[in-house]
Amino acid sequence: MRYFNITGSCDPARHYMIPAERRLPGAEVLIAKQAYFVVHAPRQTGKTTAMKALARRLTDEGRYAALRFSCQDATVFPDDILAAQKTVWSEIEGCARTALPEGLRPPARIDADPGSFLRTQIARWAEICPRPLVLIFDEIDAIGGDSLRSILSQLRTGFDNRPAAFPWSLILCGMRDVRDYKVASGGDPTRLGTSSPFNIKEKSLRIVNFTEADLRELYAEHTAETGQVFTENALERAWELCQGQPWLCNALAREVVEEIAVPLEEPITAAHFNDAKERLILARATHLDSLISKLVEPRVHRVIAPVLSGELMVSDVYNDDIAYVRDLGLVSRDNPLRIANPIYREVTARVLTSTAESNVVASPASFLLPDGRLAFLQRIVNGGSFLDREYGVGRGRIDLLVRFPHPKPGGGRAVQRRALELKVWRKGRKDPLREGLAQIDAYLASLRLGRGTLVIFDARGRLARKAPRFEEVKSPRGRAITLLRA
Repeated sequence: MRYFNITGSCDPARHYMIPAERRLPGAEVLIAKQAYFVVHAPRQTGKTTAMKALARRLTDEGRYAALRFSCQDATVFPDDILAAQKTVWSEIEGCARTALPEGLRPPARIDADPGSFLRTQIARWAEICPRPLVLIFDEIDAIGGDSLRSILSQLRTGFDNRPAAFPWSLILCGMRDVRDYKVASGGDPTRLGTSSPFNIKEKSLRIVNFTEADLRELYAEHTAETGQVFTENALERAWELCQGQPWLCNALAREVVEEIAVPLEEPITAAHFNDAKERLILARATHLDSLISKLVEPRVHRVIAPVLSGELMVSDVYNDDIAYVRDLGLVSRDNPLRIANPIYREVTARVLTSTAESNVVASPASFLLPDGRLAFLQRIVNGGSFLDREYGVGRGRIDLLVRFPHPKPGGGRAVQRRALELKVWRKGRKDPLREGLAQIDAYLASLRLGRGTLVIFDARGRLARKAPRFEEVKSPRGRAITLLRA
């Protein structure tokens, strides 16, 4: 029986999966042209799975000797050039023993100068290999400092000797596009005019997220194998939550099938995916933690901060930072700029507000009315409700929708919905009340709600002189708005 995979590369014999090479169109054409090129995508999007499948097929078809190997172990040698090169070559030797027929494997290593060790070994291999050599350097950007700079320089030096004495085609695969290799190798990311350390690249290919059709195909494999169906609402909700991010597509389904353990004779519903979303966020899975670790990087913070506050910053450096954060998968590929999916939005917000939340000492139960409905937002969202956040760069606002399940007086369950919009009043700007009322009016209209809450946070340095206060106002279309000035 197969299952949804969330760790390591996928194996079609053990995992539900979308055909790997389908997500990498154009690679074979570039290889036929003897191109050296880059493949990049965020973590947990299927890079390694696609690279393994490509190398295996190229070799099995008999035209090339293709090998995918990882550079991950060389991470610990950013400034020991020879040690990093020897580590990479050891990985090549090990992978070749298991993935290539004996006649296609590299020759025994020889001694060489530290500045050309890897190039020397690869050149000797290309000279004796009976087929054109195709090498895939996976996790290449895990290496840093002088070691990465040296390896890229050696590959660039050997480029003109292909295919007789260097690989026919070569792929650098990692999280980042080649334009960011100068950062990994110690370059200054603000000097955008500096040359790339790999200027022989013909093209950059990006492994894209799943389409909605891909997600449905993936989940249909589970249905075909077990008979368990996903309702249409479940499929729509799963797509809404993950937006095609491959790890999330698998993780949500795995949470439902294995952890929540919906019986096979029962259909999987949207409610199951809502539960799975909260469980993933609270569990802080490894993939989500790796994203969170990026939030402390200055380049990431310069993008995420205005996204969260709804303010737009424009400069050459900022645009380069956006490209970097998009390559990490944290924000959308298209405009308007936004956090990539609802789960990333929630994780980002919870992490950045965790210190403040930990200082709220009141019990979640204290925010409930006697009939079980929600009295106010606060920490109650971690006690069984769901929070949807929307950020908009350039609109100066954060929208929140709380969906709070509660018991009906006569039995059964109901869902209470409460909408809130936050505006920040910054120094040198006018009171955002009028703009905020118009914006929350439109937000409430989209939700078909008759009332909401508008929070105006005064960030002009006058907070100590004014106590927070509530008042009831009307929106331009006559909706009841609770206004909180704080």
